[in-house]
Amino acid sequence: MNPTSSYTRCDVSAAEHYMDDWLFLCPDPAEPLGREVCREDQEAEDKSKFKSKLVSAWNSVKYGWTLKQKSKFSKSSPLIMFGKFYDLKDEGDKECFRRSFASLLWLTYRRGFPKLAGCSLTTDSGWGCVLRTGQMLLARGLILHLMPPDWNWSMGTRAVKDDMDLVRPADNAEPVWNVEDRTIMRGRKLSVGSILDRPKEATHRKVVSWFADNPKAPFGIHQLVELGRSSGKKAGDWYGPSIVAHILQKAVSVSPDLSSLAVYVAQDCTIYLQDVRKLCERPHPHSWKSVIILVPVRLGGQDLNPSYITCVKLLKLQSCIGIIGGKPRHSLFFIGFQDDNLLYLDPHYCQPTVNMTKENFPLESFHCKQPRKMNFSRMDPSCTIGLYAKGQKEFESLCTSVNEAVSTSAETYPMFIFSEGQSREDDEHSTPTNSITYIQRKSGLERADISSSMDEFVLL
Repeated sequence: MNPTSSYTRCDVSAAEHYMDDWLFLCPDPAEPLGREVCREDQEAEDKSKFKSKLVSAWNSVKYGWTLKQKSKFSKSSPLIMFGKFYDLKDEGDKECFRRSFASLLWLTYRRGFPKLAGCSLTTDSGWGCVLRTGQMLLARGLILHLMPPDWNWSMGTRAVKDDMDLVRPADNAEPVWNVEDRTIMRGRKLSVGSILDRPKEATHRKVVSWFADNPKAPFGIHQLVELGRSSGKKAGDWYGPSIVAHILQKAVSVSPDLSSLAVYVAQDCTIYLQDVRKLCERPHPHSWKSVIILVPVRLGGQDLNPSYITCVKLLKLQSCIGIIGGKPRHSLFFIGFQDDNLLYLDPHYCQPTVNMTKENFPLESFHCKQPRKMNFSRMDPSCTIGLYAKGQKEFESLCTSVNEAVSTSAETYPMFIFSEGQSREDDEHSTPTNSITYIQRKSGLERADISSSMDEFVLL
């Protein structure tokens, strides 16, 4: 186990304490009672399977209850998500927020998928949460890249009373055929608009399928684990936000479906503009790739430096596509905020794997209706910030707005900087591995103790 890892074991250490006792006391579940296991490696594999099932069950119970709890949101302050402001006193804004939130892709632990390469694991429960939050950030970027602005999932007909206290459609509404899943629905008439939505829903379904839990999916857990091997990671290891940023970059670069999209990972908290332009420019004049920019940063020693809270609120910018972060031992995908609380999606609920080979596989488990929040003070200082620019003009605008947002504090260095130069060639494809972090304080450059948090970061 990495002694500097923050998101270790994902709050299952207590469960694993009991699991070890159970594994010692109980006969091997894969063998009949009284039968000896002939090979030690077989015994180890069977115990690993049993342990995975127990970890999965623990997460399902713990986070299943958590999902049923309600977060209270203030009506006196705007709620901000991905650059949009929602006034919850206004019923129209409340409905817009609910639809926008429910349209986000929610990628969680899964169980029962094909074995990961080189091991017997068929679930990522207990270790894959940072990979899942990375998937959610990439999914947000892909939706912006492939879908029209302000696209929402056509799920209004399935509206139920949720945390925003919204009511379900009237029971006496006229029944209508649902084009998406071929069921009878109420409250929506088939119109020219719904017919025109079909290509959008097809794209939505295609994006979801790219994150399928099978070896062929370009951004599924199998592919991400395979790409992580070059960084010294394997299934069951603990992945940091910085490592995941580089894995996502590799995954997009080898995808044949996304030749018009590039992913750039900042180095040493610096976005080198010359490198980004080189990555995005095409041979044709005035042709430019869309770009996702990932910036691994560390915003304190063991705890978040309060001076950076204002900078973290760059979630108010439309160019920000979220933050791979969390609280200690628990990775989360940050998508917005209200006052002193961050809005997030939690990947820890373990769900059954969905068979996406079926023509109309169910989409409901890939969308969440319950918005959750936590105080900024609980945020782990290690995170990766995601930005997106559709084209060159949008990129230049991004540089201006983001630079202003991260440079608002006079007491600290910016979270990250933009540089007109280019990075050193020998570092171009490297993945950061050093576990010593330096934090700028009033007294100068000091070494920070991060023994209980993430590694891989250098903040100057």
